[in-house]
Amino acid sequence: MSDERRLALALVSPALLWTLAFFAVPFAAMLLLSFAHMEGRTVVQGLSLANYAKALGEPSHLKALINSVEITVTVTVVSVALAWPLAATIAWSVPARWQRAALLMAVLPFWTSYVVRSYSWALVLGKNGVVNQAFGAVGLGPFELASTRFATVLGFTHFFVMLLTLTIYANLIQLSPNYARAAQDLGAGRLRTLWHVILPLTLPGIVTGAFVTFVLCIGDYITPQILGGNTELTLPQLIMLQMGRGGNFPMASALSVILMAVVTLAYAASARWLRLDRL
Repeated sequence: MSDERRLALALVSPALLWTLAFFAVPFAAMLLLSFAHMEGRTVVQGLSLANYAKALGEPSHLKALINSVEITVTVTVVSVALAWPLAATIAWSVPARWQRAALLMAVLPFWTSYVVRSYSWALVLGKNGVVNQAFGAVGLGPFELASTRFATVLGFTHFFVMLLTLTIYANLIQLSPNYARAAQDLGAGRLRTLWHVILPLTLPGIVTGAFVTFVLCIGDYITPQILGGNTELTLPQLIMLQMGRGGNFPMASALSVILMAVVTLAYAASARWLRLDRL
């Protein structure tokens, strides 16, 4: 083995060992546990697909999976739609010397605890919250806004718009203005230039941010628990119920593997957009 290969192996080894110890081994253990079953309070090892059949066949379990996907897709789409104009405004309309300050203001909510933000939205959307008080002032409401899917989506969107703004801004700031000038010289108007030139060139930032948003959102337990309550269970909530109340670790493992499979499909879709699947 050459010295260069030894040096490369030495540099990569810590990351490989970390991944092996804290991802590959735990995932293999969880996958093996998902084929086991419960006899009373005892986990009995085996190679049964009963947990997966129940997870995908029982209406309540399947509904939790569908709820998670629907909420995550909604949050991702809404966050992209809000983050792109915000990132474009910072990149194009804010003077260069003030852009860092504008980005700082955009990510300022990151400095607040994740749990505190969720409880803050619960208070704002409550029956006596600011929103219902504003509706009451004009003779409307009160509306049931807390403990709903709307509240969950709003709480998620508040967080992920900041993340997507950063990834899209990083793309926009690198674009040369010559692209837009060339398109306009060829007769394209502003909207056509935006749709056919600028937007495709920012797809790497959009897709990367959307994928991160999808992964973090679909696996989140705190926001649906605080803002959505237990009226509409998501998959992470169902997993916690299986572990906490029932102590059914094989079923919880099967649900977690299914969640990982959904994330893998999302990665495959994003890789296709980014052309990472073409070697």
